[in-house]
Amino acid sequence: QVQVMESGGGLVQAGGSLRLSCTASGLDFDDLNMGWFRQAPGKEREGASCIKWDGSTYYSDSVKGRFTISRDNAKKTLYLQMNDLKPEDTAMYYCAAGVSCQAYYSGDYGRFGYGGQGTQVTVSS
Repeated sequence: QVQVMESGGGLVQAGGSLRLSCTASGLDFDDLNMGWFRQAPGKEREGASCIKWDGSTYYSDSVKGRFTISRDNAKKTLYLQMNDLKPEDTAMYYCAAGVSCQAYYSGDYGRFGYGGQGTQVTVSS
């Protein structure tokens, strides 16, 4: 059974940092692209960052330079280090396995993507 679970969200002041984690089981983590997505209230889900199975990374313009995606294949865990957080980063953050790093920008997990339940990030001004 495939399980994807996010953690690490919380309330932080603007300019602060958080690190999100995502553990995955029931899938070949090493062979899969992994992505971080977010959905703010009243908005469509969007892709924030993606990391391919080979370690190549991709970032949306809104997070580039502030967020860092990484993975630990031995632990089957995905991370998102978020620095210099802004109120506009407030959203539910989702991790998804098996996504396309060419198409993740749209917020679509794709035909084979599998997402978790999300973790809330709230940035106060």
